[in-house]
Amino acid sequence: MGTLANTANIYSNTMRVSLGGDVLPRSVVSFWSSMGAPARTRNGKLWSSGFACEGGRGITPMGDYHAPVMPDECLAGLMPGEGKIIVDLTLGGGGHSEKLLQEGATVYGFDQDLEAIQFASERLARFGSQFIPVHSNFCRVAEELALRGVTQVDGVLIDLGVSSRQLDAAERGFSFMREGPLDMRMDATDSTLPTAADWVNTKDMEELMRVFFDYGEEKFSRRIAREIVDRRVSNPFETTAELADLIERIAPRRGPKHPATRVFQALRIAVNRELEVLESVLHSLPTLLVDGGRAAIITFHSLEDRAVKVYFHRCSTATLDDPTWPEPKPNPEYVFSLPRRKPYLPSDSEVRTNPRARSAKVRIAERLPRF
Repeated sequence: MGTLANTANIYSNTMRVSLGGDVLPRSVVSFWSSMGAPARTRNGKLWSSGFACEGGRGITPMGDYHAPVMPDECLAGLMPGEGKIIVDLTLGGGGHSEKLLQEGATVYGFDQDLEAIQFASERLARFGSQFIPVHSNFCRVAEELALRGVTQVDGVLIDLGVSSRQLDAAERGFSFMREGPLDMRMDATDSTLPTAADWVNTKDMEELMRVFFDYGEEKFSRRIAREIVDRRVSNPFETTAELADLIERIAPRRGPKHPATRVFQALRIAVNRELEVLESVLHSLPTLLVDGGRAAIITFHSLEDRAVKVYFHRCSTATLDDPTWPEPKPNPEYVFSLPRRKPYLPSDSEVRTNPRARSAKVRIAERLPRF
C-alpha cells in the first residue's frame, strides 16, 4: 500500500494500529473513517487525520514514544525523592517523568504539544496528584508554576531533542520523508504562530540564508534561499515535499543523509524560536531553583549544547579577570556549581539499544546557596 497519510489509530486494549505517509486512497479513508478515524480533504485530496505514528512502524504498543535518553544519568544529577518538586520542561511521552515519579518526586510536566500532554497524562495517571501536566511553552515556566502556587523547585529537567513521534507525523510538517503541510509548529493548536510555510514564503533572501547557515550549517544556504525566493513568486510553498524536492535539486544527495536535513532543522529552530526560548529558560533557572536545587539539560546538537555550556561556565565562575584590571572582580552571575565539568555521554550499550542517544549530552548544574 506504500506509505499512508498522517495517521489513523484504532485503540484495542494496549495496542494501536498506526498508519503514516502520503495521500490515502478513497477506499482506505472510507475504511478507517468507518472505524472512527476522521478524514478530511487537502487540495482536493483525501487525507487521514488523528495522531502521529511512531518510527514509521505499523503496529505499536500504546507506550511507544522514544525511550528516554540517559535516564540513570538524569536521576543521578537531579537526585529526586520524596517531598521534592521536579519540573520536566519537555514532557514528551513522559519517559523521564515516569522515572522521577517512581523515585517519589512530585513532577510538573510541561509540553507545548497537546498530544504529548494527553498521552503522558494517560500514561502517568496511576501517580494521581503526584503528576501535574502543564500545556505551555517552557519559557513561561515561572508564570505557570506561580498560577499553581509554586515559586521554587528542587530540580529542572530539559530534554532538547525532538520527539520522533512528531518527526514521523506527516501532518505536523517536520519531516521531508513524508509529504504533509509545511507546518513545524511544536504547538499546533496556536494559530497565531507562523508556520514554516509562512516563513519560507515571506522572509527575505538574506534572512533565509542566515537561518539556513547559522542554524543548519548549510553550505548551500545562499543558493537555496535564492531559489526559494524565485519560486515562491508564482508558486508559494505549501508542503514538505515541495521544499525537499527543491533542495534536493540544488544540493544532490551525498551519503545517507538527505540533503534537506540541515534546512529542515534550521526552519524548525527558527519557527519555534528554540534558541531564544532556551536562552530565556536558562536565565530563569537561578530564580526557579531552591538552594542546592539542580538542573539537568540534555542536548543533541552543537548549537544548543554550546549555549548551555557557555551559560553554565559563566555562572559557575567565581571571579572575573582582565589584564587591564588591577585585580580580579567578583562575578555577579556566580550562582551555580558544576558537579561535573564535563557532560555525561551515553554508554555504548545505550547507543546500541537506543540510537537516538548517540549525539546526546547531559549537563548538570547546582544552585549555590543565597546569601
